[in-house]
Amino acid sequence: MSQALSPFDLRDTLRQMVAVLQEERQALAGLDLDGIMGSASAKSAMCDAIDLAGVTALDDECRGLLEAAKKMNEVNRQVRNLIAANVASRLEAFTGGASVYRARANTPAYAYAAARG
Repeated sequence: MSQALSPFDLRDTLRQMVAVLQEERQALAGLDLDGIMGSASAKSAMCDAIDLAGVTALDDECRGLLEAAKKMNEVNRQVRNLIAANVASRLEAFTGGASVYRARANTPAYAYAAARG
């Protein structure tokens, strides 16, 4: 059975999360795939540690760090989506046709999932 993180340990983990999110933003800006993947792995490990620890109460500093991490993660998610949209646009330009990633016009989204069920 896991033990709850002490407030000090939780603050330390949240500070590490903010640092990793900053590194992820730099990796995204530089299109550094290794850095992006390393950040994703580190974020996942920290989230798992927090989940397993069973955090039940947050002090003001932890709430502030958590809010900062949430905002940074959202900004990084938006940057990732912009990069993906840019790549899709370039692929369309290279192929001279319809989007590589779009479903056919007559196929409803997730239609394949219903057929598998």
